[in-house]
Amino acid sequence: MTTIVAETQDQTAELAEVFHLMGDPSRLGILMLVMDDAHSVGEIAAATGHSLSLVSHHLRLLRARRLVRAERRGKQVFYTLDDAHVRSVLRDMAEHMREGHR
Repeated sequence: MTTIVAETQDQTAELAEVFHLMGDPSRLGILMLVMDDAHSVGEIAAATGHSLSLVSHHLRLLRARRLVRAERRGKQVFYTLDDAHVRSVLRDMAEHMREGHR
């Protein structure tokens, strides 16, 4: 079994910030929504019930920490998870929660 340890306190703080961002229910909902398909800000706002400005704010934070990436298609920007690592973390934690208490 491989143990992963942050090399410095700065890396530990950065990792904590990523988990803090993912811990907000609104941002987590956005991450789950864009897990498998790219969505525009308008689609995300409609699906989550949040305003366009709030969704844009959350996406800006998530993008800054490389949790989501943006792709321009014509005049619209579509968002999806940045990579398979983020997808794995979300899926693994969702599966962990479905397993229930042992």
